Amino acid sequence: MPDIKSSRIIILATDGFEQSELEVPRDKLKAAGAEVHVVSPDGKAIRGWDEKDWGREVSVDKALSDVSADAYDAIVLPGGQINPDILRTKSEAVSFVKAMHDGGKVVAAICHGPWMLIEAGIVKGRKVTSYPSIRTDVENAGGHWEDSEVVADQGIVSSRNPGDLDAFVDKIIEEVEEGKHARAAA
Repeated sequence: MPDIKSSRIIILATDGFEQSELEVPRDKLKAAGAEVHVVSPDGKAIRGWDEKDWGREVSVDKALSDVSADAYDAIVLPGGQINPDILRTKSEAVSFVKAMHDGGKVVAAICHGPWMLIEAGIVKGRKVTSYPSIRTDVENAGGHWEDSEVVADQGIVSSRNPGDLDAFVDKIIEEVEEGKHARAAA
């Protein structure tokens, strides 16, 4: 079984991510020993959304064009309404999520982040949770929506909101340490 201390994890986001949904996983996964890279489509710093207004800027380690799914063990997709709505319009971001899935890597999304799972075509037949307002989107994509703090289905990890972050990060670590997940390509 792989150790979280030898894992490489990417957090893919753009402007409008829910502040805590990027920062808490980043900090907790680093504290657990993982190498974590924050990646944005253009490699430039991104600004979060903190509850009711723009939040803090977060520095970015790499541009999406400079990373390969083969080099990572997991991807984390923060929510917020703005961030995943923008990312799902970027074919290179959707293709990267699909490549992580098809490679058996852990794919983790929280809040509105499952929009990226839907766009990548990887929720059909899977148990998924999300922010309640996108439940219908999950179900229309063939996912089996659950109202649980964290749901894992063959290495696809999902959570509802910032109140679920501890369970979300713990499950990411558990799934990474299980190793590659055998599943059909999307």
